[in-house]
Amino acid sequence: CRSSLSGALCRSVRVSIVNNMIRSIKMNRRRFCAAAGAGVLLAGCKSLPKPDGGPVRVFIIHGYGATVADHWFPWLAQQLRRRGMEVVPVPLPDSLHPDYGRWQDALARTVGMPSGRTVLVAHSLGTVSLLHYLSRIRPHKIGGLVLVSAFGARIPTLPQINGFDVDGYVDRCPIDFAAVRCMTDRIALFTADNDNIVPPENTRRLARQLGGKPEEITGGGHFLGSDGFTEFPQVLRAIERMAAEIG
Repeated sequence: CRSSLSGALCRSVRVSIVNNMIRSIKMNRRRFCAAAGAGVLLAGCKSLPKPDGGPVRVFIIHGYGATVADHWFPWLAQQLRRRGMEVVPVPLPDSLHPDYGRWQDALARTVGMPSGRTVLVAHSLGTVSLLHYLSRIRPHKIGGLVLVSAFGARIPTLPQINGFDVDGYVDRCPIDFAAVRCMTDRIALFTADNDNIVPPENTRRLARQLGGKPEEITGGGHFLGSDGFTEFPQVLRAIERMAAEIG
């Protein structure tokens, strides 16, 4: 590169080479930083603990003539909360005059679409109402069912109570037993040998239809506060077992 033309050409080539080298360095630096950043993010994601499904949710559904503050319901809610479960008592309107539509609407508003981490507890008229509700909305899975003084069809000895047409209400609550069985294999049923409102054979029949086996409690009556049931440890233990299996 002795001539001035050649010298200028050489200088131009050298500048071009240097500029290319600088661009290459910058590009590689950006790629390196992006890769390093991605690696940090990935490492951070791997170090995060896997979220669990949250606490088990338990809905408590009362029956005819009751409220969420009656019988063993408040005691059960307190015990479950102490064990870290989320408890939702379900108030059903005008329980001395149950209305099919209003009760189903109340279940829809409060229970909604249950999941595999949901345990549903129901008593008496609440059981047939709940089972019908599940048959209607068809959740894929639920965590478990606890049914007390339960029935799924007309009670031959109780066509009406205090002017309320029990038969007419039950006729509006058909149950798809096969569908309910597919929702969970955790089903606990309780009856009493001296339940004069829902005699035990009604709960036994429902148990056969759901593939369960009822626990019969001597002298339990209809499991009301007036029967001495302001606490219900057997129901608590059943829910504890279900929650442990749900994890």
